[in-house]
Amino acid sequence: MADKLSIADRSALMSRIKAKNTRPEIAVRRALFASGFRFRIHSKDLPGKPDIVLKKFKCAIFVHGCFWHGHDCRKGTTLPKSNKEKWIAKLNSNKQRDQINEESLRRQGWHVFIIWECELTDSICRLQQFLERQRACASAKIVSTTFAAD
Repeated sequence: MADKLSIADRSALMSRIKAKNTRPEIAVRRALFASGFRFRIHSKDLPGKPDIVLKKFKCAIFVHGCFWHGHDCRKGTTLPKSNKEKWIAKLNSNKQRDQINEESLRRQGWHVFIIWECELTDSICRLQQFLERQRACASAKIVSTTFAAD
């Protein structure tokens, strides 16, 4: 089936798709902030510019749209009807870039979380549980490293 929009209209529509501050990303940030976690967004000094960074816990979070990052779900496996070769190449390069960035962060000692748009609620819960454990470990280390006066 041919596209119902003209090439110019389709281009205008696609240009309005946001790369930063998307609804899923904002939902994750709100949940983290409500749980007492403070973070930075779109950190340019890390590979892939993670959407959310908690430096205290060395945690980099990417909030991925299923289509754009090729998730194995209904949204992620659906391709546009026109220009299929271009889209396949684009989405494959996105997946390859994501993998390179994730591996680079892990080699630097970072915990990397990928939150998929279709799994938002479950992923936020798992992320909060992980961060709570990290917070508890950090608190325990602080208590155990206090020294008695001589």
